[in-house]
Amino acid sequence: MIFLRKILFPLSLPYWVITYLRNFLYDIGLFKSQSFSIPIIAVGNLSVGGTGKTPQIEYLIRLLKNYKVATLSRGYKRASKGYILANENTSEKDLGDEPFQFYTKFPEVLVAVDANRRNGITELLNHKPDVVLLDDAFQHRKVKAGFYILLTTYNDLFSDDYILPFGNLREPEMGKKRANLIIVTKCPNDLSDIAQMKIKQQLMVEVPVYFSTIVYDQYIYSKTNKIEINSFKEEKVLVAGIAKPDLFFDFLGNQSDEKITFPDHHDFSEDDIKKILVTANNRKIITTEKDYMRLDGKIPSSQLYYLPIQSRLIQNETNFNTKILDYVGKSTRNS
Repeated sequence: MIFLRKILFPLSLPYWVITYLRNFLYDIGLFKSQSFSIPIIAVGNLSVGGTGKTPQIEYLIRLLKNYKVATLSRGYKRASKGYILANENTSEKDLGDEPFQFYTKFPEVLVAVDANRRNGITELLNHKPDVVLLDDAFQHRKVKAGFYILLTTYNDLFSDDYILPFGNLREPEMGKKRANLIIVTKCPNDLSDIAQMKIKQQLMVEVPVYFSTIVYDQYIYSKTNKIEINSFKEEKVLVAGIAKPDLFFDFLGNQSDEKITFPDHHDFSEDDIKKILVTANNRKIITTEKDYMRLDGKIPSSQLYYLPIQSRLIQNETNFNTKILDYVGKSTRNS
C-alpha cells in the first residue's frame, strides 16, 4: 500500500489544485453557498473516514434534547435515491447504516437522507425543526452552515497527512480555517495537558481545540438480551466493518477470540454471512453498533450482539456545550 501511494504521488498535485480552486471560488462568492434561516451545525473531517462522526452527532443530539433536532446525511451506500425522511417503514437499505442507527436510537429526531443537502434542508423545513445537524458535510460547500465542527483523530492528525491519493486528505489542510472548533477524537483517557498542548501547536489553528475519547457501554446487547461485559467469559467472534476497528478489537478481544474484518459500510453478502457463522461455530458474535444495523436479520438474534459507544470530552465539556447551546439558542431566537 505504501509503495502504491508513492506511485500515485504525482496525481496529488492536480487533485490539490482542483480542490483548492473549488474552495477559493466558494470563498470569494463566485460559487454560491446557500444559507438557511435556522441553525445548521456541520460535522465533518478533512480526511476520508474513521474520525468518529457518528458518535459526535449522537453527542449533539443528546446535548440538544430540548430542541426539535433533525439530522441530514448523504446516506452512504444506501439502495435508495433522493430525499427520504425516516419512518417506521424505512430500513437500513433505504437510509444507510449510520442514519438508520440515528433513527433507531432517537425516534424523536427527524432523520433524513439526501445527497443534495440544499434540497434535504428545504424538505426538512416543512417539518419545522429547531436545528439541523449535517453529517459528514464539511466539504459540502453548496450549503453554508452556521457552525462547523472539524474532527481529526489522535493517531492520524490532518497535520500529519497529505492530499489524496498520496495521503487521505479530501482537501488541502487550509480547509481547517472554515471550522468554528476542532475536536481531536479517539484520544487516550489519560491524555495529559502537555500532550494536548503539543497537538494544539501542531494543528496551528486559531479556533478552540477539544479532545474526546470513546466510552464503551458496560453491556453488549442483542435484540432481546444484554450481558455485562465484565461477566462475559466465553470465547466469541468479533466482526467489524468500520474504517478503523482496532479500538473495538482491543477493548473486547482476548487471545482466544477470532476477529473478522470487512471494509467500512460493507454490504454483507450471503457468502459473508456463511463465513461469519462457520467461523463462529455457534459461539456468540459481537459487532459494532453500526455493523449491527446491517447484520440484524441475517444472523440469528440469539447469537448476534453489539457494543454501543459514546463520545466523551476529556476536558472543558461545559465550555464546549455552552458554545453549541449558545449558537443554537441565539439562532433560534433570531429566526
